[in-house]
Amino acid sequence: MPQSSRSGLDMTRTARRRWTRELQNEVDGIAVGDKGPVLLHGYDQPAGGRWVDSAIPGKLGAYDRSSGEQLWLSPCEVGYGRGFGAGFGAANDALVLGPSSSGSSGHRIARMSLENGELIGVGEVPAFDAAAVWSDVCVCVSAKRVVAIDSQTLRVRWSYDREGERYHHLGRIGERVFVVYTQQATKKQGVLALDAASGDFQSIVMTPTAARIHDLVVEPGAIVLLLGDVTAALPNEALLELLQKHPDKDAAELRGLSLFALTPQKSSAKHLWFEIFSAPDDADDLPEVSISSDNGKLYVIRNAFLEVRDALTGRALGEWTVPGLDERVGWKACQGAGVLAEETRVSVFELPA
Repeated sequence: MPQSSRSGLDMTRTARRRWTRELQNEVDGIAVGDKGPVLLHGYDQPAGGRWVDSAIPGKLGAYDRSSGEQLWLSPCEVGYGRGFGAGFGAANDALVLGPSSSGSSGHRIARMSLENGELIGVGEVPAFDAAAVWSDVCVCVSAKRVVAIDSQTLRVRWSYDREGERYHHLGRIGERVFVVYTQQATKKQGVLALDAASGDFQSIVMTPTAARIHDLVVEPGAIVLLLGDVTAALPNEALLELLQKHPDKDAAELRGLSLFALTPQKSSAKHLWFEIFSAPDDADDLPEVSISSDNGKLYVIRNAFLEVRDALTGRALGEWTVPGLDERVGWKACQGAGVLAEETRVSVFELPA
């Protein structure tokens, strides 16, 4: 299994800004699709930062992806708080999931028209930590279960949980949903696959051997994980090869934040590539790393730097400085555009499509 290389990269450039817009309200979530507007979910910050109750009323706005022009801004039944997801339905509609904005306990899903922000429907959903929206289903993850909400009826379509497991991150390709889970008996983490339509368990894609999986992204042909220690996930032959390349180090010295890619096959997954990030001399200088993906490309964020890779091979495609990226509230890459939300500002940058 190859270890990817960053050799051959050009000098880091500053990403070209397509447009930027200052906002009156504070942003806490974004969504962008292959076409259509950029969606921004936010709220008005009151003087002193205090509300009457624990619910913080939300707003959803649509902005032209080419110019940044505001198309509409509407009150939203989903407020600010823990757990958020947003995206696009199949009937020219927007879907938003999160805490109820009405003061009642629990979470909600709201369906709104993309034409003018008109509320089409609202439903109650089980509380969750993270959610992803697709045109057919919205999948929510909490520690205890994975739940799918029908994107049109706003009703629960299926729920998955298994004794001895806890759930964290998720991604999807086609009819398969991939979920990072913890095996509570061992406290180790792996990846499992569910059927997107029914929630039926399909397979263990990666056995729970990792101490920590910080995130995952899924592209056709590749699942890429951000791991705390890749040595625990490597097959024996790959670990031996790694140790032979670094004869002056033992396995403990090779532990560190890493990228690890494998195929999303229904049977035993094949490992594709990995890379261990270089550790800084000063532990206080550790960068904040996150990953996202789109159209076969992997986007690696380290503070204000954005690195683009081929998701299948790990090959480096370019590196940019993105002003404000280290202050991000939200970040999405889609069809050659990088949408960056800061607290009261949104910008769109040009990226390689």
